[in-house]
Amino acid sequence: MSTFTQILYQIVFSTKHREPTLTQENRPLLFRYFWGILQRKNCRLYRINGVEDHVHILTHIHPSIALADLVKSLKLASSEYIKEQKLFSEFRGWQVGYGAFTYSQKEKEVLIAYVKNQEEHHRLKIFPDELRDLLQEHGIVFDEKYL
Repeated sequence: MSTFTQILYQIVFSTKHREPTLTQENRPLLFRYFWGILQRKNCRLYRINGVEDHVHILTHIHPSIALADLVKSLKLASSEYIKEQKLFSEFRGWQVGYGAFTYSQKEKEVLIAYVKNQEEHHRLKIFPDELRDLLQEHGIVFDEKYL
């Protein structure tokens, strides 16, 4: 019997203390680096984007990969890459936690557009408000102090 899965994740994490350190000119390099990690782990990337203080990754995770292990790999490897390549001079690391939200395949195109339009979206809404909305939408109980 083969294993068949299709779990669409939106993974969101921010820079340490939500510092606006991810400058626009080098974000594409960071995003390509994330894509390479996902490819090596047999994950399917649908869209990645972000702004100065956080990133969104829309992906299918291979069934052999644990979500927490994937996020840990993304954060550790990219931190090293950022420092080695001097991509973001003020970058001090990633936040301790992350958000991961699952969606139906029927929602994929809407999510791709949402992630693609992060810059426009964040002209109207700051990241803590966006995260609060995601947590509430998914029925996740949270403490405001972690936003």
